[in-house]
Amino acid sequence: MRSVADEKDKIQEDGQPAEEAAGNTAGGTAQAEQADGGAAREEAPETTAGDEAGGAGEEADGASEEEAKETKKEKKKKDRGDKKQDALKQKIDELEDRVKRQMAEFENFRKRTEKEKTMMFETGAKSVIEKILPVVDNFERGLATVPEEEKGGAFVQGMEMTYKQLMTELESIQVKPIPAVGEEFNPDFHNAVMQVASEEYESGVVAQELQKGYTYRDSVVRHSMVAVVE
Repeated sequence: MRSVADEKDKIQEDGQPAEEAAGNTAGGTAQAEQADGGAAREEAPETTAGDEAGGAGEEADGASEEEAKETKKEKKKKDRGDKKQDALKQKIDELEDRVKRQMAEFENFRKRTEKEKTMMFETGAKSVIEKILPVVDNFERGLATVPEEEKGGAFVQGMEMTYKQLMTELESIQVKPIPAVGEEFNPDFHNAVMQVASEEYESGVVAQELQKGYTYRDSVVRHSMVAVVE
């Protein structure tokens, strides 16, 4: 029979490898934990770098947004400026068009006024000339009835000088007698009051002037009263 001491020694011998194995196991576990801790520590900087990159990206995105906002503001400002310039140009064009229209209206008014003044002047002048023509007719009739022996007298010469002066003044304002005898009948200038037979003139030609007609500038003041060949 084994003694108690022998059993105790055997138990110690058998227990030593178990303890060593447990120690080895514990050591392995510790080493594994140390390895995992190291790996974790090694991975930690990578996570920090990613965070830094993300922060930089966020900063870049923020800067891009700021630039986009600034660009948008500048574009809006430019658009407002362009619209303002367009409005000013349109206003200037409207004012120029209005001034041109007013100048054209004023020019038309001036021309119309000048024409009206001319017409009024011609109407007034024709009215005065019409009143003077009977005086001319009387001078011509009076001088035509003077006998040949009295034509050298002072009275007759005075009448002739007055008549010539009157006709000179009428011609100076463009009052002229209308040609009649020997001219073809023209209703614009002649007023036929009778028809006569004539061997000297052809048919439709004025053979006799009964009353002299006159024109003022380009208008007829009084038609000639004539006799036309049949």
